[in-house]
Amino acid sequence: MTLVKTSYNRRSFLKSVTLAGGGMMLSFSWLASCVSNPKKALEMPKEWFELNGYLKIGENGVTTIMSPNPEIGQNVKTSMPMIVAEELDTNWDLVVVEQAPLNTDIFTRQLAGGSQSIRQSWEALRMAGGTARHMLREAAAQAWGVPLAEVTTATGVLYHEPSGRSAGYGEMASAAAQIPVPEEVELKDVKDFKIIRTSRKNVDGQKIVTGQPLYGLDYRKEGMLIAMIAAPPAFGLQLKSVDATAAKAMPGIRDVIVVDAYPEDYEMQWSDVSAFRKLVAVVGDTTWQVMQAKKALQLEWEPLPGGAGTPESTEIQMERMIARAAQPAREMRRDGDPEAAFARAAQVIERSYTAPYLAHNTMEPMNFFAHVTPEKAELVGPIQTPEFMEKSVSQRLGLPLDKIDIQMTRMGGGFGRRLYGHFLVEAAVISQQVQAPIKLIYSREDDMTFGCYRPTYYVTYRAGLDEAGNLIAFHVKGGGIPEQPVFPNRFPAGAVDNYLAEGWTLESNISVGAWRAPRSNFIAGAEQSFLDEVAEAAGKDPIAFRLELLQRAQENPVGERNDYDAARYAGVLELVRDKSGWDQPAEGVSRGASAYFCHNSYVAQVLDMVPRDGKLVVDKVYCAIDCGIVVNPDAAVNMAEGGIIDGIGHAMYSGLTFKNGQPEQNNFHQYRLIRHSEAPKKIEVHFVQNDIHPTGLGEPPLPPAVGALANALYKATGKRFYHQPFISEKQELG
Repeated sequence: MTLVKTSYNRRSFLKSVTLAGGGMMLSFSWLASCVSNPKKALEMPKEWFELNGYLKIGENGVTTIMSPNPEIGQNVKTSMPMIVAEELDTNWDLVVVEQAPLNTDIFTRQLAGGSQSIRQSWEALRMAGGTARHMLREAAAQAWGVPLAEVTTATGVLYHEPSGRSAGYGEMASAAAQIPVPEEVELKDVKDFKIIRTSRKNVDGQKIVTGQPLYGLDYRKEGMLIAMIAAPPAFGLQLKSVDATAAKAMPGIRDVIVVDAYPEDYEMQWSDVSAFRKLVAVVGDTTWQVMQAKKALQLEWEPLPGGAGTPESTEIQMERMIARAAQPAREMRRDGDPEAAFARAAQVIERSYTAPYLAHNTMEPMNFFAHVTPEKAELVGPIQTPEFMEKSVSQRLGLPLDKIDIQMTRMGGGFGRRLYGHFLVEAAVISQQVQAPIKLIYSREDDMTFGCYRPTYYVTYRAGLDEAGNLIAFHVKGGGIPEQPVFPNRFPAGAVDNYLAEGWTLESNISVGAWRAPRSNFIAGAEQSFLDEVAEAAGKDPIAFRLELLQRAQENPVGERNDYDAARYAGVLELVRDKSGWDQPAEGVSRGASAYFCHNSYVAQVLDMVPRDGKLVVDKVYCAIDCGIVVNPDAAVNMAEGGIIDGIGHAMYSGLTFKNGQPEQNNFHQYRLIRHSEAPKKIEVHFVQNDIHPTGLGEPPLPPAVGALANALYKATGKRFYHQPFISEKQELG
């Protein structure tokens, strides 16, 4: 066992209290994502205290763990309670979960983003379960008059083998609640895990498939009205005038108001991204009535003052990026003398890659319920950043933080879109102005044209080879609107003597935000495509070429800022090579390889493409992942499969373009997503087995899929693909 001190979180480990009905309740402010699953067959204790942020044990042994973190489909609502239940050594079938509301006095990092939930809560969740188990053992030892060391546990039962005594956790819960929090506790050895590393069903699975209300769009409250917004049709415009006479006269319409969501004196934080501060809101009885009234509005728009009102078109944006890429950029890393190395290189390969803006297109459009009174603000809905948005609402409404109550629903997708809660602020302001409870609903068109897109990118790579085909110089220079995608300390930094990384940016009035695996979702595909082309020029196998560089990074690394473990990186490449039978592809198969490190995890993929009915299709993807300990294998495989399909689909088909500042795609009849028939026919996922603490998994499988796809397309068509979406090269793809 591992002995750990509880003192670093003792302030958060609030005093145990005895529950009515004789239970045990422990509070952890650092319990950032603990959850569990309700089972209808369970007989609940007669009384539960409905408090936020507590691990509860009832008199019958049922354990409830509140879930502070948002659930966006990454399945933390199952995996996190598994960690607590493991160290508690309880019966998984007697675990119940409840979604906690926002409570910054108790919890920290109530956030879904960055693939960090499990990684950052691993120690704390284990400590939560281990500490409760210690207190139960202490209570049993005192009740039986035996040494603590002689009391053991197994599946929710306490044992004293010398005397043959035993008791369920529920029998000792009240006494355990009186035990002082220990200074240190013993945690299990990894080899003794019984719940972690076993597959457990999604705790909300039955509710999801039977259509029970879990999502923000499901939420209803008596007296609730529906609100929808009208925003400027193009970036760079603002509201000039509104004539709502016809709309107000329509059935069921209660009001039409101008909403100044973010006044000029408002200090916006990073989660307040919004291109349109002033909007028109229509409020009525039903969604249909409001949608029809919205069409009847007579709206007039005008350019924003100064350069902020300059309309942008996709062609102009590309011209701006190409021109900017030719200018000097900010140096981010330099090893050796790259200029001299390029000058003496026997061969120099230079290629440029681009990617368009992308919309998030979550299955559940943006929505939020708000009921604002002079005394408090009640807010319910899907948000990835409740802790940040609490501050935004407090500032905007002029209410203290303790008067803001944000309750989280399960989300129908996030992918970064719900990191930015402008729609929550808008709902609160609308409710405050109309003095009624409302639910703000974005239509698909509203969401797709409002902004917060994945930025558009442009990157140029150069590689210098000597006469023997050795890589002696490497240069990456990347930028975008409005952010650059280069990670200067990632591979192949550390593996090349002469290395240069540079970045540049261009401003825009188009609002952008994080999109699944930010920046990595583009730069990985570009980098891995380029490395394949360099390997070919060097006359080397693509995987062998990468392994050769990684061996250099292991044995004699260049620089000290390399942010990856070369041995683990090589490990996933070797695993996918072996599992795919890389050297012996089936007849007619064109395959591409790719590997990437992001969000603290390593992923390598081999993608097999075959011709079918006159078209190229993805037949199979092999995927190898090193993300440390895999808590819930089935859920981990699901995340990998989803990320791979997401990466292939967006790289092949998706893109958002502009004409005079107006998005040219506003729904799925124009914005292309991958279809069922276009998804890989099979995905085979393999995990590196080790005892390293868990790292990210929600995002890492997506980036390498883009490179593997591009490299397989080259093998199938003889043409390199540099510009996403790849379907734009229609003649080659069939």
